[in-house]
Amino acid sequence: MKWRLENRNMRNMCNRCILDDTVQDIWYNKNGECKYCEIHDELEKIHPLGSEMEKELERVVSKIKKAGKGKKYDCIAGVSGGRDSSYTLLVAKRLGLRPLAVHFDNGWNTDISVRNIKNACEILNIDLDTTVADWEEFKDLQVSFLKSSTPDADIPTDYAIYSVLYHIANKEGIKYILNGHSFRTEGTSPISWTYMDPLYVKDVHKQFGEIKKIKSFPHMTVAKLQYYIWVKGIREFRLMEYIDYNKKKVDEVLKNELKWEYYGGHHHENHYTKFFQSYYLPTKFNIDKRKTELSALIRSGQISREDALKEVESSPYKFDQTTVDYAINKLEITPEEWDKIMTLPIKSHNDYKTLLPLIRLLKFPIKLATNLKILPRILFLKYAK
Repeated sequence: MKWRLENRNMRNMCNRCILDDTVQDIWYNKNGECKYCEIHDELEKIHPLGSEMEKELERVVSKIKKAGKGKKYDCIAGVSGGRDSSYTLLVAKRLGLRPLAVHFDNGWNTDISVRNIKNACEILNIDLDTTVADWEEFKDLQVSFLKSSTPDADIPTDYAIYSVLYHIANKEGIKYILNGHSFRTEGTSPISWTYMDPLYVKDVHKQFGEIKKIKSFPHMTVAKLQYYIWVKGIREFRLMEYIDYNKKKVDEVLKNELKWEYYGGHHHENHYTKFFQSYYLPTKFNIDKRKTELSALIRSGQISREDALKEVESSPYKFDQTTVDYAINKLEITPEEWDKIMTLPIKSHNDYKTLLPLIRLLKFPIKLATNLKILPRILFLKYAK
């Protein structure tokens, strides 16, 4: 049994993790545990650590190698210089896979991220394919999302990465895309905090953009995605869900084996993401994305709930004014324009055209596709269930 916010007897935080009423789409079960804890538990049932999962990993790796036989690469992996993508490359090589590293340069790379990507690819002897966005085009897309007044202002980068990965996989004849996300360390981002689909991106850009058409990176349409999945047979494989991924241990491994450097915060390997998560989201929307990551670590037993609460409550998300000024100036937004953006009424993806109604209408076919491992299970659990 589930209760929406108005029926929870004033309960304002999950009894198990630290997600709370700042998540608009949250609900709690009879034990006071939230929707995202339930998603975690379902994913744990699908991907239980141990000998059974090791056998399943061996089976999938064998399948990837077979599909890539005779080709230069048997899989591709997006790289950002961050922890997850760097470790995904390392694990892929340890498993005997032949990945092509793919990087989308949106114009916001930090020096640390550039070094991390370079070191990982050179040490592991992995080829790197970089797509560089036209700055004026990408700036127009990012400013459009800021003007949309939703908490999805970092979606243009995620959308572009997703599009580029499928485009290159198709071009190279590669059947598998390695995804470095781990529900055990990053969790599942609430829909009210992060939502993305092609129609949503197109509608926001149409309403607020000045450049009519983006040409410097491929635009992922619904038709293209269906073609890639059902006709070309391209599959997304979440490698980190099949291994015991411990954040602190991984940091040490990456430093020792890949000369990896930490960048000071969750996804702060990118200047814009640092600005977005440490300043824009907390200031305008009262969203602290650390809660998602810390909640995942609580569920995985990598941190106590008490320590997670202390971390969030005792040290509010600190932002660097230099980073804020750099981002606003780079986007060529005047102080007056920025004040207007920050004071616009708050909106969400529900205020724009999206595919979410269609996704929910097709929840049973989507569930079947996830059962057959054609689509990631999280697609059903997060959007359609």
